[in-house]
Amino acid sequence: MLRKQAVTTTKMLGAAVALTLGSALPLHAADSSDPIIIPIHNWNSQIVMSNVVGQIFEEMGANVEYVSTDSQAVYEAVRNGDVTLELEVWEGAFGAAFNAAMEKGGIVDAGDHNAVTREDWWYPDYVAELCPGLPSWEALNGCAAMFATPETGDSGRFLGGPVDWLKHDQERVDALGMNFKVVNAGSASALWAELAAAKKRGEPIVLFNWTPNFIEAVHPGAFIEFPEHQPGCDKDPALGPNPNATYDCANPPNGYLKKAAWDGMAEKWPAAFATLQKISFTNPQIAEMAKLVDVDEFEPEEAASEWLAANEDVWKAWIQ
Repeated sequence: MLRKQAVTTTKMLGAAVALTLGSALPLHAADSSDPIIIPIHNWNSQIVMSNVVGQIFEEMGANVEYVSTDSQAVYEAVRNGDVTLELEVWEGAFGAAFNAAMEKGGIVDAGDHNAVTREDWWYPDYVAELCPGLPSWEALNGCAAMFATPETGDSGRFLGGPVDWLKHDQERVDALGMNFKVVNAGSASALWAELAAAKKRGEPIVLFNWTPNFIEAVHPGAFIEFPEHQPGCDKDPALGPNPNATYDCANPPNGYLKKAAWDGMAEKWPAAFATLQKISFTNPQIAEMAKLVDVDEFEPEEAASEWLAANEDVWKAWIQ
């Protein structure tokens, strides 16, 4: 019953948002009637954010379509105009693909979010009691046997993100000589399910995590401290402690979160592009978007309507 009431409330709030937007905004005749195509990936903050922005565009008079797109290949899709934009360009996970597309042309940097990102190995706080010396990576490696499973034998198990996130965890394990084997989860939801199960049983777990993310409010923990990040550590073996290997350092501790757009968007949808440039989410706002789905169990489009209704002061400034 409570769930049904929540969904009903969300729909009513969404309708209120639509009425408010409709009365506040003129139709932008200069924008094309062709659909703005927004890609959807496999983590919930990006899915909800895409629906938030898509609903704003729709109320501005634009047509919007959502398409499931690989999170690495999306930059080629944007560059070629197959999709119109990308709302979460994480420096650590997607910076290389974004930069490669920028060098080819056809894609533009639409500005940064206020959010600061971090993506790396992480453990829930109770694990620190089981492995003294954390968050040091050397201490973690000394406790590797504690994380072993039948799947990894005598080696510790690191639960990585989906393969298409390209985090190069195995390269880091090899470069630092760690006694760990990388096992990739199929989705972000699978990561959280394993974390919840391990915590319930009190079992040690080390897994890929990132911020902004709802996890930090639900499961306190800490990132592993690897050798200090140096730009180019992924390409130049001379950087980092192992002179014969790359990826022997941490991911950027204060990474950017950008927006990207097809370079034809400004001409074809000028009003929507101007709004896109103004859009800038914070860490708490993005964490709340993910929480609405992962914890509160709203569908992504419902979560977007809920977020818009609760944050009118934020998004109205972007459309004026």
